[in-house]
Amino acid sequence: MKAIIMGCGRVGSTLAHQLSVEGHDVCVLDRDPETRQLLPANYSGVFIVGNGYNRAVLEKAGIAEAGAFVAVTSGDNTNIVGARIAKEDYQVPQVVARIYDPRRADIYRDLGIPTVASVRWTTNRIRQMLSHRYVNPEVSFGNGDTLLVRETLPSWFDGRPLHDLEVDSEIRVIAVTRGGTSFIPTTTTLAEADDAVSFAVAATALDRLRSFLDKELGT
Repeated sequence: MKAIIMGCGRVGSTLAHQLSVEGHDVCVLDRDPETRQLLPANYSGVFIVGNGYNRAVLEKAGIAEAGAFVAVTSGDNTNIVGARIAKEDYQVPQVVARIYDPRRADIYRDLGIPTVASVRWTTNRIRQMLSHRYVNPEVSFGNGDTLLVRETLPSWFDGRPLHDLEVDSEIRVIAVTRGGTSFIPTTTTLAEADDAVSFAVAATALDRLRSFLDKELGT
């Protein structure tokens, strides 16, 4: 995949390195040539000095062939302008913008531009860790609205259908690891001792999931 990253700060440089290591064709754009130093020495992609919303710069970066455009500069306005140009003028399939003001994130998400609101994500993650010390999400999606949680089932649940742990639109069992092997359970799969179960959980339902596990945790 051809990926263009606008902004070579900590987020942009880290993302560029990761995508490059995974074999993607990466081009980083930044107005400050000094930010090139944030990229590791083994970075195999391209670095171009210039504004990410300048069409000449974008075309030099190969935006016509890009499968993804990520705007992660330190300015909301810059990110949005670049993201909208990539999406509306060049029809890049995947466009993501980093937004510091959550109110702007909601507006531009409505316009069809997925956003990452770092402040909201961070505060939600901290809140979850403080409020749910026994149920710690491993992965967060969106702005922390949906979580991936992996827990070992308490012994009292042995022999019961895993489906009993599910709640429509709140909690879903998506995988079970048993004896070193992972599988997707059916509605009739019964729990066994030491099952490690992965749940997709709405952030608002963490307390409900925790209540299923309290007998073993002793809370």
